[in-house]
Amino acid sequence: MNLTTGKLLWPDTLPDPPVYPRLEEDIECDCVVIGGGEAGAIISYTLYNRGINTVVVDKRKIASGTVSASTGLLQWMNDTPLISMIHSFGEERALRFYKLCEQAVQQIGLISKQLDFSPDFIRRESLCYASSADDVPKLKQEYEALAKHSFPAQYLEAEAIAARYSFRKPGAILSQADAELNPYKYAHALIRTAHRQGMRVFQETEVLRHQTRKDHIVLYTNDNRRIKARKAVFATGFETMEIDWHPNAALTSSYVVATQPLDAFPRWPNRSLVWETARPYVYIRTTADNRIIIGGKDENTNVPEERKRHLSLKRDQLLQAVQELFPESGSLRAEYAWSAAYGRTRDGLPMIGAKEKFPHCYFAMVYGGNGTVYSMIAAQILAGLISDGHHPDADLVRIDRPAYSSGASV
Repeated sequence: MNLTTGKLLWPDTLPDPPVYPRLEEDIECDCVVIGGGEAGAIISYTLYNRGINTVVVDKRKIASGTVSASTGLLQWMNDTPLISMIHSFGEERALRFYKLCEQAVQQIGLISKQLDFSPDFIRRESLCYASSADDVPKLKQEYEALAKHSFPAQYLEAEAIAARYSFRKPGAILSQADAELNPYKYAHALIRTAHRQGMRVFQETEVLRHQTRKDHIVLYTNDNRRIKARKAVFATGFETMEIDWHPNAALTSSYVVATQPLDAFPRWPNRSLVWETARPYVYIRTTADNRIIIGGKDENTNVPEERKRHLSLKRDQLLQAVQELFPESGSLRAEYAWSAAYGRTRDGLPMIGAKEKFPHCYFAMVYGGNGTVYSMIAAQILAGLISDGHHPDADLVRIDRPAYSSGASV
């Protein structure tokens, strides 16, 4: 699957990433993690630190899939609002999922301090503004639900927004305890740290097929090598759909621009993350080297040629959007612009766990705008399932859950 198009920012921030060999012999392990992106990295890191003999394989180089195209926003609020999740799943399950996201951001911050090099994890506030006056009533309902359950957020009226920011909007939720990071460095740092501690990692090693035995699985690679494992985790991102399509998944395309480095960010308090209620929405952050990243303007296609054809128009639209919000930033230009495959689930929750027709296998389908956070949740749940045989939150995100339909916007 062709996952990205255009000029990517993140690989240039780590020009000499760690490299790993191809698999050139038959091996055995407790668990093999297939995929070396964000999900595969945090899952393998977590498993290895639980004392599970873990091996990572990737058919490409490590972190060269969609992780290199991610925007690296870490938010406990979701594309699917809390009030919509309550409507779809009930209050208890919806609240639990939002709490898991809040905890996951905290856990990512703690783990980032333990890695061999920094993934540029920085705590940020998030501003979700009403794109139009029509969105204000639902936005206020969302804030009331968050406040009722003690989530760290406050509601800002139009005057308060204008007093803080260089733009005026009819209303907004300002949330605390979010963050940003460099997703490419994060994936590399996780795998590098676990590898230094003894975890085996093989890149340019593609798993072509597998055979199921009574108490283990055997995977066969492109070099006709065998991996015998007690369990396997497929953390293959959107390419998992090529293994087994799921009706709850929808693949589209998203677009991103990174500007030149800036000297200052006037009337942008604390360089907060910024996003909106419109769908498809625009989301904005800054980087450790003082760029602005603008993403969004999604298109309902996953055809690489169409992504490429739309890229220049989307680049201009995204630049215009951020220029209108932050005119005092000066003239902005796109030093990087790219598009990528993007997946979401129709009910708003990631899909994590086992599939009946794949014995000894688990899947981390962390689709949605909060993929880095969902990957942390997947790591905790899968570590419990593999090491203990259960996890208290596994049922919430199980792949074979009943079909639900949740609201698409705040």
